[in-house]
Amino acid sequence: MLHQIAIGSLMMLITVSFAATTAWAMEAMFVRSARWLMREPHGPKMLLLVMAAALWALAMVTASVWAWAICFRLLDIFHTMEEAVYFALVVYTTLGYGDILLNHDWRILGGMAAANGLLNIGFLTAMMVETLRQTRKSQLEARRLKAHSNMHL
Repeated sequence: MLHQIAIGSLMMLITVSFAATTAWAMEAMFVRSARWLMREPHGPKMLLLVMAAALWALAMVTASVWAWAICFRLLDIFHTMEEAVYFALVVYTTLGYGDILLNHDWRILGGMAAANGLLNIGFLTAMMVETLRQTRKSQLEARRLKAHSNMHL
């Protein structure tokens, strides 16, 4: 049991650290693009931002599922990589179909993968919403300042 908790905790640290590191990189990219994002027209730029944030979230979920699948294969829990990826995807996204089950010796690890999915998907959703909220807020403020400065000219 303790080895499952240790392995699961390590996997959670790896996937959360990767998501956080890439979120930091995305934030740096958005900061570098701030002047462009604040210029009109805002609509198409928000669409691009939504698409970039969604693709980032999808990439993070995909990377995490593959990390868990590789872990399952290295532990020889599944006979094929396809089984490992399928199980990791179903557990990580908490679908829980139940058509493939872990051996009783490893079932705690499956629960940890599900907990990791809940945590990371929540984090990714929060980051997407916050990115869009902050960008839109900044765009509206830039528009307000531009209108205010045009009134005084």
